[in-house]
Amino acid sequence: MRKVAWRLLPILMIGYFIAFVDRVNVGFAALQMNHAIGLNAAAFGLGGGLFYLTYVLFEIPSNLAMQKVGARLWIARIMISWGIVSACTAFITGPNSFYTMRILLGAAEAGFFPGVILYITQWFPAAYRARIIAIFMVAVPLSSFVGSPLSAALLQLDGLFGMQGWQLMFVIEAAPAVLLGLMVPWLLTNKPQQAAWLDQEEKTWLVRQLESEHAAAGKANKGTHRLRDILLNRYVLAAALVYAGASGASQCLSLWQPQIIKSFGLSTLETGLLNSVPFGVAALLMLWWGNHSDRTRERVWHSGMPLATVALSLTLVPLTHASLALTVALLVLAVTGTYIFKGPFWALASEWMPGAAAAAGLAQVNAVGNLAGFAGSALLGAIKEATGSFALALLPIAAISAIGCVTLRLLARKR
Repeated sequence: MRKVAWRLLPILMIGYFIAFVDRVNVGFAALQMNHAIGLNAAAFGLGGGLFYLTYVLFEIPSNLAMQKVGARLWIARIMISWGIVSACTAFITGPNSFYTMRILLGAAEAGFFPGVILYITQWFPAAYRARIIAIFMVAVPLSSFVGSPLSAALLQLDGLFGMQGWQLMFVIEAAPAVLLGLMVPWLLTNKPQQAAWLDQEEKTWLVRQLESEHAAAGKANKGTHRLRDILLNRYVLAAALVYAGASGASQCLSLWQPQIIKSFGLSTLETGLLNSVPFGVAALLMLWWGNHSDRTRERVWHSGMPLATVALSLTLVPLTHASLALTVALLVLAVTGTYIFKGPFWALASEWMPGAAAAAGLAQVNAVGNLAGFAGSALLGAIKEATGSFALALLPIAAISAIGCVTLRLLARKR
């Protein structure tokens, strides 16, 4: 399993790292872009959220297509598509073109994350999944930890090649997606049976282990193999609501946190450095938390406690009385909660779904859960525009996290 992890995870992590940089760098671009093209807080919130509409719409078809085409070609197609769209965002001229590019970016990236989760279930037995998913998903906080100061630095390149800093940032940060996408067909292997880099004994053991687990999961989930049954399954929908609690907070903070921090009067470079702190803490704790979940073979509390932390910390932000130190401390707790949740939760979700249902079921959970990213971002922008307060705008995100936490406890009790 160590050999499999070292062969596959670096490629997947780098891909997800690039995906999140290209998805949320608009939060840093907003420090210059909003004024340049005439976006107010409500318009930016709506545009930031529109990404998730097409991301959700194309999520399930994309995952089903990957099952037929294979991970190598489909993941490559996704990466090249979103890289091209992200680079084109440099040429938007107003709210309408901003909305259009966010819609296209969501459609282009759709299927990458649930596709990788499905790919992991095809290579890693259940006992390894929480730590493996945590290692893969640590790319997300790392993308903001590294990307925040990088994006802030790129914004300083105003005038280079006749472009503004925010335009250069989009072009430069999009290029790695296209380059890696072109390399993926030669770097990934679709299934263990095709792995020339495993010897026959290793392949036989791994295939038998995975097939026995999928068969056991299928017996426990009889009657859920038709696509319609999977998509409307109450456990799948409940799991999606749980995921919305973390996903909504994660997406909104990634988009809005630079503006929240800069509102304290910091420079762009200071904002970039301080914005990276919560993500650095989250990256460290994410690995430990996923490993602890695997060692104890416990998933529910390892998913529920982070959600409760997110809800509580965001609820307390309005009580900080505009203190930068206290606000950043609470943001550290909230961001950490959203990320340490993910390894145990996706391990739990994959264990609850049989092999035949996994592609559609995991995509459904991610798709519906990510609708919280659209709703949360649009709400946050509207509330900020109406009240002038970022702290109050965070309260709906806290409520979604609290609902997800309660739903998880009820769902676990039913299961």
